[in-house]
Amino acid sequence: MPAILFSKIKKIEILTLHYRKHIMNQATNDAIIKELTRAYWLELEATINYLAISVDLDGIRAEEIKKSLATDIQTEITHAQELAARIKEIDGRVPGSFAFKPEQASLQPPEDSTDVVSTIHGVIEAENMAIEQYNKIIRLCDGIDYVTQDLCIKLLADEEKHRREFRGFLKEYEKD
Repeated sequence: MPAILFSKIKKIEILTLHYRKHIMNQATNDAIIKELTRAYWLELEATINYLAISVDLDGIRAEEIKKSLATDIQTEITHAQELAARIKEIDGRVPGSFAFKPEQASLQPPEDSTDVVSTIHGVIEAENMAIEQYNKIIRLCDGIDYVTQDLCIKLLADEEKHRREFRGFLKEYEKD
């Protein structure tokens, strides 16, 4: 095979390989953006529900829960801001409210405004959803996007801490 022809075939093979890597990288990046966007919405939805519940709950037994949720509102907003910034950094678009699809049915303010136990269960379930989502992103990013992975590890730690707090509340309230 003439050297020139061999050289051109090699160049085509190299370009094809680079193109395939680019397509695979773009597909992976798109998948990461999709999962970050879901996490972003989960954080914002939790913010909405924590706000509603922290105002709506009634009774002496609800005060500690209300305080905790009111404090966590800013944490959830900060998480959403960090996720939005990362989405933008990796060439995604941060969606507006028309793209929002609620998922946290169990975190709605309870019909009975003194039903602290169902609120606690709802918070734990919402935290479980966030924890599952962050674990999914961490696995997706492994070996590919360490910055996103690091962010999600940090956010995961916050969600696990919050879940632990509400599991503690649940132990106390289920004794009664």
